[in-house]
Amino acid sequence: MKKIIDLHVHSKYSRATSKNFDLTEMIKWSEIKGVDIISCADFTHPVWFKELKDNLVEDGIGSGLYKFKINSSKVRFILATEVACIFRQGDKTRRLHLCILMPNLEAVARFNKGLADRGAKLASDGRPILGMSAKQVLEIMLEADKNAMMIPAHAWTPWFAVFGSKSGFDSLKECFEELTPHIKAVETGLSSDPIMNWRLSELDDITLVSNSDAHSGPHIGREANVMDLEENTYQEIINILASKNKEKFLYTIEFFPEEGMYHIDGHRACDFSCLPEESKKHKNICPKCKKPLTLGVMHQVDKLADIELEKIDKTKHISYKSIIPLPNLIANYFGMGRTSKRVMDLYLNIIKQGENEFKVLLDLSKSELEKIMSAELVDGIMRMRANKIKLIPGFDGKYGKIEIFSAAEQKLAKNNKQKSLF
Repeated sequence: MKKIIDLHVHSKYSRATSKNFDLTEMIKWSEIKGVDIISCADFTHPVWFKELKDNLVEDGIGSGLYKFKINSSKVRFILATEVACIFRQGDKTRRLHLCILMPNLEAVARFNKGLADRGAKLASDGRPILGMSAKQVLEIMLEADKNAMMIPAHAWTPWFAVFGSKSGFDSLKECFEELTPHIKAVETGLSSDPIMNWRLSELDDITLVSNSDAHSGPHIGREANVMDLEENTYQEIINILASKNKEKFLYTIEFFPEEGMYHIDGHRACDFSCLPEESKKHKNICPKCKKPLTLGVMHQVDKLADIELEKIDKTKHISYKSIIPLPNLIANYFGMGRTSKRVMDLYLNIIKQGENEFKVLLDLSKSELEKIMSAELVDGIMRMRANKIKLIPGFDGKYGKIEIFSAAEQKLAKNNKQKSLF
């Protein structure tokens, strides 16, 4: 059975997250988006872990997936979280974010104890900062449970990633050394898509996953993984990830990477951005203020890649589909914010009729879409599916922009505010 899975979100106990981001909120937005299995997030935080133990019950003995005791929702939780490592290695300060998947609450308790016994301040944040290497965290994880899995998070972002230009490594082996075979999957992150990662032969046998890294409910599922599950268990998901099973792992759902905050090079303070070729001409220095540019994901991929784009063998890899979140698409048509009342009212009306956002964006036919929204918005979805959109890349922590509708189309929408869109 097809299941949509988001393995990386946060809770209200992490910095810069919604204060309402609890289990109920996660379920609510998972249903709206169409996510079937979602990370319970931040399980290293002692207060949040107690809430998980008090409110979650395993969905069948040994399944490793959990349901909310007081909610009849079909959404299930997988025990997955993120930790931050800051450490010195090779005369360089390294900063890595790592996703950790655990098979049950007992394994989580052992992992948390292992971190605490080594001095980790787990109550400081939902995504704790650990003064230990990624390899050391991997060792603690494997001691807690052999069926646990580590996935380097948003692998290419400059500041906190295994391949990051500012504080990462040039290879997985450089980071994890003899324990590298335990790394079976890597998260591509919002600023890269699978085809960019396919240019690195080191990742040929690695499963690429995509997750939302959501800090609030509406961002759940902005990236996700689509699997064909028979048993609907933690172990089946882990086996699919470990084996890069292309029959079971159907595809990933992707942000357009240009919309990510670190896609190309630039200096946000000067509002300057450029492609890697131009950065090299400027010797990676901002031409406006003469300070170093923040080198983006595309630059780092170009640096490490050993496969030319036209020589990629796509048959080796799991496919993907790129989407624009429906509120963003509606907002672009009206030329207003995605959280405005008009946009959200229309969005929720469409979801009510279309079942969930993923079904609307990916599955419904044009004729089915025309029954639940205006012809203009249907056309926008068709453009998205055909990749007939304008992309303005993000850089140095600034999100990129996507333009689906022309200025003339947006003007027409504003001039027809009373027009029915249903």
